[in-house]
Amino acid sequence: MSRKTLIPIGPYHPLQEEPELFKLYCDGEIVRDIKWETGYNHRGIEKLSESKTYDQVFFLVERICGICSTSHPFAFANAVEEIAGIEITDRAKYIRSIIGELERIHSHLLWVGLAGHFLGYNTVFMWAWKYREPVLDLFEMITGNRNSYAMFKVGGVRRDIENSKIESIRKVMSDVKKKTDLLAGAVMDDPVIHARTKGVGILTKQDVMDFAAVGPTARASGVAIDVRKDDPYAAYPLVNWKVITATEGDVFAKAQVRLLEMYESISIIEQCLEGLKKEKEGEINVKVKEIPAGMATGRAEAPRGEVFHFVVSDGSNSPARHKIRAPSYVNIATFRKSCIGQTIADATITLAAVDPCYCCTERLATAYDFDSGEKIMNARELINMSVEKTAEIRKTIR
Repeated sequence: MSRKTLIPIGPYHPLQEEPELFKLYCDGEIVRDIKWETGYNHRGIEKLSESKTYDQVFFLVERICGICSTSHPFAFANAVEEIAGIEITDRAKYIRSIIGELERIHSHLLWVGLAGHFLGYNTVFMWAWKYREPVLDLFEMITGNRNSYAMFKVGGVRRDIENSKIESIRKVMSDVKKKTDLLAGAVMDDPVIHARTKGVGILTKQDVMDFAAVGPTARASGVAIDVRKDDPYAAYPLVNWKVITATEGDVFAKAQVRLLEMYESISIIEQCLEGLKKEKEGEINVKVKEIPAGMATGRAEAPRGEVFHFVVSDGSNSPARHKIRAPSYVNIATFRKSCIGQTIADATITLAAVDPCYCCTERLATAYDFDSGEKIMNARELINMSVEKTAEIRKTIR
């Protein structure tokens, strides 16, 4: 029996934008096992949420992830509005969906660029990031920010998209579509990209179901799941679009799904702009007096897949309990299946193929006293404490 060599990737590594540790156990150049460790970047977002007002929580959860910073406010708003029985205006629905789809485009372009960089194809990297700039300029025009847009609130949105801006947005979308044609052509036709990505890091349909993978990671393996279709929200039931899937489940299929999804996002935005023309300007909010006691789970389709926020209200001005799960938390676990049997060179692009966000994934493993270093409780004790607290809150709101 040959001895396995441990090759660590992380927690700080040029390939990774955030700290995470992957342990590759290799037999020569072949990966035979993989383990991963999280916990390097925990920020206590869920606990902080309990000390903020509902309006303040939107600004907090935006900062869970810089790339998909509107996905978390989307899910949180869906949860709180369900508790309060609020139906937002159609104009607010269109605006929310426009922001969500612009974010999907810029996130997918960012991923395609980084994937090209990981493969040593820096032309794709520079093209993708250049084409992403006009999308970020649109965010700045609409919201005042290129990231962390501060657009959502309970009952609607904070800023209108005036009809005078519609043609400017439409022109940028037309340009982005043309650039996506060029980028997709470069990726789909290049023999080097095919050689490096086809048949690499395969995740089967059964693997997706075993690991409960979501988003493009699942859709690239033929699993047509998408919260926008399965549990419609905002303007998604008001416009026509389709869920993009592939069947191969390899790295190339994941790239293909993301590129084709950008066309769907452009179409959704164009239809939402038509919807805005028919709505009265300024009708972007409904009046909210209070959030009653109750609980709900809000779901949204982030660029990486389903994100959900479980919110418990005790009738006060702040959440009594706030639980968050981002898509990377389940997608990263698929590495255990897709990397085994790959070469070390292919393992890195396989790791990157699910577009992992490590800040979204962070979970506290052990709590220590800062001054003494004494261990206070472990992960299991923390989970038990959470379960007990949730049970106590449930009793009070029934």
